[in-house]
Amino acid sequence: MDKIYFVLPAYNEEANIENVIRQWHPICEKINSEGHHAELVIANDGSKDKTLSIMQALQSRYSLLKPLDKHNSGHGATLMFLYKYAINNGADYIFQTDSDGQTTPEEFWQMWENRERYDFQIGTRNERKDGANRVMVSKILRLVVWMMFHVWVLDANTPFRLMRTIKLKPIMDIIPNDYNLTNVAISAIAVRWNYNIGWYPITFRPRQGGVNSINMRRIFMMGFKALTDFRTINRKL
Repeated sequence: MDKIYFVLPAYNEEANIENVIRQWHPICEKINSEGHHAELVIANDGSKDKTLSIMQALQSRYSLLKPLDKHNSGHGATLMFLYKYAINNGADYIFQTDSDGQTTPEEFWQMWENRERYDFQIGTRNERKDGANRVMVSKILRLVVWMMFHVWVLDANTPFRLMRTIKLKPIMDIIPNDYNLTNVAISAIAVRWNYNIGWYPITFRPRQGGVNSINMRRIFMMGFKALTDFRTINRKL
């Protein structure tokens, strides 16, 4: 029996969170029906809207849903919180996506079928539908990762990844808890350590509702801080 945690960070997602739960909960149910164990764990990152209360109200309807609440610390730190939660609860695999409805649950199955073949499986957003600015940021980030870590990563920050826990744990020991670009660092280190990684083109839709809390100004501010953090990680490596 394999144990998998689906982990999603959520910040001010009251417009999306119910639909996202409705889409991903059946995936967990199907895995459990096949004799494995799956849970849908969503961490509310100090939302100022009704995200948490909506999740709590849905628990009676969705038995595999586990909403968690934490103070606001940003997307990267919330990912660290979720990954450590899954590891501490004995997950064999961790699947991560976001709570904005941009990814497609049906595309998860290709990863699940190949879980024993790869250490990590990561989606590649070859045709992003969320704006030219974010496409540009992804391309710049790819170059920055190359300059800092000397590895070429197809799509370092994709919020659609299945990871083998035993391989993720040593990477977690290197990344700061408050790191802004957690998935970027994980991807770069996994490539640098020659992990067996499967890359899959995925659908990446426009945000399904609400407003993205991270604008271009914040993205570039996070980028400057990430350069310092990259250096810290490189020293540890």
